[in-house]
Amino acid sequence: MDKPVIILGATGIAQSALEIFNSNQVMVYGFLDEDESMHGTEINTVSVLGNPEDDGFLKLIGKKSEAFVAVDDVKYRKYLVKMLNEKRKVQPVNAIHNTANISTDAVIGHGNFINARVVIGTGAEIGQHCIFHTGAIIDYKAKLGDFVQVGAGSVINSEVTVEEGAFIGSGVTIVSGVKIGKNARIGAGSVVIASVGDNETVFGNPAQKVK
Repeated sequence: MDKPVIILGATGIAQSALEIFNSNQVMVYGFLDEDESMHGTEINTVSVLGNPEDDGFLKLIGKKSEAFVAVDDVKYRKYLVKMLNEKRKVQPVNAIHNTANISTDAVIGHGNFINARVVIGTGAEIGQHCIFHTGAIIDYKAKLGDFVQVGAGSVINSEVTVEEGAFIGSGVTIVSGVKIGKNARIGAGSVVIASVGDNETVFGNPAQKVK
């Protein structure tokens, strides 16, 4: 990556994103965050410059710098991605830790956060703007939609389908062939042996619907 990166968001995964870019020798120009109390402060010597919606900073994105959206909240993440698409005509770049193991046959979209020791297997399809925490495993031919979040140490086995906006907590196991619906939520440590519907929340071993 030739251009420096501006990170939108300065909390949550933002500091990890900074580490990822540093580990890949990519310069981070600064952070943008809506919390005014953070403006003018530094995170590991990198300044929080101002608000993500400040046109003075946004105009740097495109010709002079790339952007990465480091926001955990899906709704706000979608808002910032849409803003970058419409105002700057750009897609956020991927933040991929140099210890991640990604198959050359995997297909990966834009704007994904892929932390240390994540494994993405052969033929896996990853959408855009997903978050994969440390040590998550996405096995071969699994298909994940946009804005999916996978917790640390979770295992998504072969040919699983995870639809847009689903949240999978830490230490979850999803057995082969299961489908996880749009905006579904899987509680930490769960073992999912049956498909989960749109907007459903499940928890436990085996995972059961939470009413």
